[in-house]
Amino acid sequence: MTKILTIIGARPQFIKAAAVSRSIAQKKELSEVIVHTGQHFDENMSRVFFDELQIPQPRYNLEIHSLNHGAMTGRMTEKIEELIILEKPDLLMVYGDTNSTLAGALAAVKLHVPVAHVEAGLRSFNMQMPEEINRILTDRISYYLFCPTEDAVHNLEKEGFRDYDCQIFKTGDVMYDVALFYSEKAQKPSIDLPAEFILATLHRAENTDNIQRLASILSAFTQIGSKVPLIIPIHPRTKAIIEKNNLLKGDENILFVEPQGYLHMVYLLKNCQMVMTDSGGLQKEAYYFEKPCVTLREETEWTELTATGVNMLGGFEKDDILRAYEIFRESEPMFPEGLYGNGNAAENITNVLGRIH
Repeated sequence: MTKILTIIGARPQFIKAAAVSRSIAQKKELSEVIVHTGQHFDENMSRVFFDELQIPQPRYNLEIHSLNHGAMTGRMTEKIEELIILEKPDLLMVYGDTNSTLAGALAAVKLHVPVAHVEAGLRSFNMQMPEEINRILTDRISYYLFCPTEDAVHNLEKEGFRDYDCQIFKTGDVMYDVALFYSEKAQKPSIDLPAEFILATLHRAENTDNIQRLASILSAFTQIGSKVPLIIPIHPRTKAIIEKNNLLKGDENILFVEPQGYLHMVYLLKNCQMVMTDSGGLQKEAYYFEKPCVTLREETEWTELTATGVNMLGGFEKDDILRAYEIFRESEPMFPEGLYGNGNAAENITNVLGRIH
């Protein structure tokens, strides 16, 4: 039996793990030990995802969070190394592009344990993003590279990965698997929802820690709110920054709510008019539920979404955000099928893992 040590620590990774862990459990030749690094520790951003997505509870929770990048990655690497020595896995699996991802991959490769990277090959081509550095380094030291899209495969090929000691697979996107599975299980959150609303999220440090950027985005939200309300699940830290700097008066038709569980977010996605976000995962989820998306960044790793016109880069300048909003308000885009596979990405991944001896 192949023993897999799976490292997760952030909300999108919980969602992705829901599909793959379910598929692993159905294969007698695979076993899984889940490690939660603790990177996301808020109750609504952590435990609730295990409960409602029915992910096996982690055997270990490292409770490492609220540190700078170097300290966080270093402590995670140290603790994961200890668990690799203890558990002796045949393979270590990581998801996405967080500090947890890089820490797990570093610990494993230095102990000569093969690394499987789910969501390999994604590139925003912005080296100012910590996530871009994490995904590039993780790809380079992984052996099994599971790419969600053809663009991701091409990125690896252009970087010379066909000449490296690794295996590249186009699997489709595991988040699409989860969206299909849980679409009919969506739960209405305990929020007084208006008949029409925009779902917005804002969490990236380049937006929330830069007061000028944050003020510009919120100014755009205020103007949009005069036409249609915005529902914003917001992290307490971001809300505190907004309040400390008096960036909103309180009458802008913007409703801040607590971070929502996955089933509540699915409900909001299915019922909103539009999505505005700086999240990578939510960009894709908007596509899954055929909602136009304004991305509050100057680039995206999900280039096929902007190429097909279902996603527009609004950046952080007020006028650019308003321009993108008006374009989508006046004409809804056509949503092409099949950008992220057919909903069987997790099965494709575990079929590969099941052949490991």
